[in-house]
Amino acid sequence: MTVPTPRLRTLRSEELAPDEIGALRQLLAAAFAEDEHGGFGEHDWEHALGGAHFVAEEGGRMVGHAAVVERDIRVAGRPLRTGYVEAVATAVDRQRSGIGTAIMRSVAEHLADYELGALGTGSHAFYARMGWETWRGPSSVRAPAGELPTPGEDGYIMVLRTPRTPPLDLDAPISCEWRPGDVW
Repeated sequence: MTVPTPRLRTLRSEELAPDEIGALRQLLAAAFAEDEHGGFGEHDWEHALGGAHFVAEEGGRMVGHAAVVERDIRVAGRPLRTGYVEAVATAVDRQRSGIGTAIMRSVAEHLADYELGALGTGSHAFYARMGWETWRGPSSVRAPAGELPTPGEDGYIMVLRTPRTPPLDLDAPISCEWRPGDVW
């Protein structure tokens, strides 16, 4: 049986039709069902909204997804216009088939308009082979009560330099704005 070549589409959050949202939510729930952090919840979905969605389809079925949203990330106190990657998943039966790589290549092209690409992951090898680097410095969140260290995130944050990235010290402190759910 020949598997169709995935078709990649890029859509804004507001362009997603209700049936597409439902299909994406099912894809993400299945892909993260075995996740040690409790799966893919409502806050995770909300974090993926408000930007661009990169969707892979095969035969009318959504088989891959990633979203890029703009976040207020600061390195050593300096704000950098950052495209933050959220909700990266491939259908369980299509993992390790190149779909995730194809999506992340499209994401990288999109991130060229930002000063920095960033994401949180435990899958470093997948991203590292596409040029992503592990952030080595301490992380924190700028919360209403002030800046709070997020040591549990240290070593999980990765960044992608873009043509617009200023000189970058991967050992410097990095911070994000507060949000409900996982801050990183």
